[in-house]
Amino acid sequence: MAHLPAFVHTVSMRPMATLFLCLVVPVGCVQTPPPAWMTERRNAGTESTVIPVGKWREIGRSVEGRPIRYRKVGSGHRCVLWIGGIHGDETEGVVATRELPSAFLAEKGLASRATLHLVEDMNPDGRFARTRGNSRGVDLNRDFPASNRRNGRGLSQPESRVVHDLILKLQPDLVIVAHSWRDRYFINFDGPARRAAYIFHEHSRYPVVPSTNIAVTPGSMGSWCGWDMAIPILTLEWRRGTPPGLAWTETKEAILAVTRGE
Repeated sequence: MAHLPAFVHTVSMRPMATLFLCLVVPVGCVQTPPPAWMTERRNAGTESTVIPVGKWREIGRSVEGRPIRYRKVGSGHRCVLWIGGIHGDETEGVVATRELPSAFLAEKGLASRATLHLVEDMNPDGRFARTRGNSRGVDLNRDFPASNRRNGRGLSQPESRVVHDLILKLQPDLVIVAHSWRDRYFINFDGPARRAAYIFHEHSRYPVVPSTNIAVTPGSMGSWCGWDMAIPILTLEWRRGTPPGLAWTETKEAILAVTRGE
């Protein structure tokens, strides 16, 4: 699968080599480091490892012009995409989305083995209005070009087009989408994500529920991504109304475990 390039470099110079460079390079031997906001430096013995840590940046806008924000952390080969929300009235994942980058970097060696891509919230208008759909009343999780669509071609909304195009660009090894469900909590999966779902279960005790065991969701991200594109996708269903901090605590280790790809 295609991935964005890694930015892990190690620099080690002998004193004589450094002196030689100072003599032959007119501008001096001080290297210009990457911008501070892009990297986190960690000492490993006598070497310094540079881990890419991107700021949130805009990759698209909602119907009402609110930014859809994206962030990339790490430099490893495994590619994981986290989507912090798709239904505006399901806000249980806000703390998880905020805390996940730091938790990812704190896991020893994970940032050099995997790259974490995050979409903060693909429905900022719905989040603002506390509505399931976007500002046009469209359920974005029914707006993907899945083969089980009952009408139309999907991608009618700018928000769904942004995430659709990002998935095509990244071709991730795993997609995780934050949701919540009334009176239940579980980990749902589509496509070739059964193993990831059971890893999640082992670290959280959240029950595993295949999409084939719940109501059909024509045009959903899971249907398109998991079954049509054969990209493993997990839908994390917290119990509706769970305090966001508790939701993160309950599932932190499980999220990191599937990100590692145990």
